[in-house]
Amino acid sequence: MCKASIALVLLVFTAWAANIKLYLKDGGYHLVREYQVQTDRVHFYSVERDEWEDIPLDMVDIKRTESEAAARKATIEHDTKVLDDEAALERSMQKEILKIPQDPGVYWLQDDKAKPLKLAEGTVHSDKKREVLKALSPVPVISGKAVLEIPGAHSQSVFTNPEQEFYIQLSETQRFGICKLTPKGTVRIVENLTYVPVTKEVEEEPVIVDIFRQQMTKDGLYKIWPKEKIAPGEYAVIEYTAGKLNIQVWDFAVK
Repeated sequence: MCKASIALVLLVFTAWAANIKLYLKDGGYHLVREYQVQTDRVHFYSVERDEWEDIPLDMVDIKRTESEAAARKATIEHDTKVLDDEAALERSMQKEILKIPQDPGVYWLQDDKAKPLKLAEGTVHSDKKREVLKALSPVPVISGKAVLEIPGAHSQSVFTNPEQEFYIQLSETQRFGICKLTPKGTVRIVENLTYVPVTKEVEEEPVIVDIFRQQMTKDGLYKIWPKEKIAPGEYAVIEYTAGKLNIQVWDFAVK
């Protein structure tokens, strides 16, 4: 909810809270701003006539009036707290947004300052034997296999928090998430690739980690973090378009 909307709702609640139903024993009521019980009469300010008036006490259902007023007060206090919490959350989010650069990339916060994750350079490593079989076959019925890998057995960006939060500023509307990497010698495998015959499409198979995502701005800034504590290992924040092999990889490790 935007600041203007929150302010408007608060004003509406304030106006609503100012009015009380002064119930009468005959079933009717006066809409009043406030009232006072004075010996044998009730002194009240009429919202309808905008003036102070008096009514005999024995005509007023004080018990019903006080009971409903107490219930309405509790509801108003609860709803006001909810709105206050939303306003506080909005202010907190705006402060958070201002800390993150607008340049596309992945960031994390350290001592309230944004730190960028380094973009890794990915390489496609194909299965040479399968490529040969495809070339010799008159009709390409055998799928090509490959892997997308990044250099290094371990990431230089190491975190000890298994619930580490990241901010991703998208370069365009694409899929994104966190995936688990598979170390293999001097490289880490980001995903397995399958080249589909005839259609030439690419099937990508990253090992995706379940995450929460919160959209921070309309122009593509999101905060993401794992739904459950992730085990120590090699991981990456990825941004990609399914089937296009245009994946971007920001690697990190949890230890």
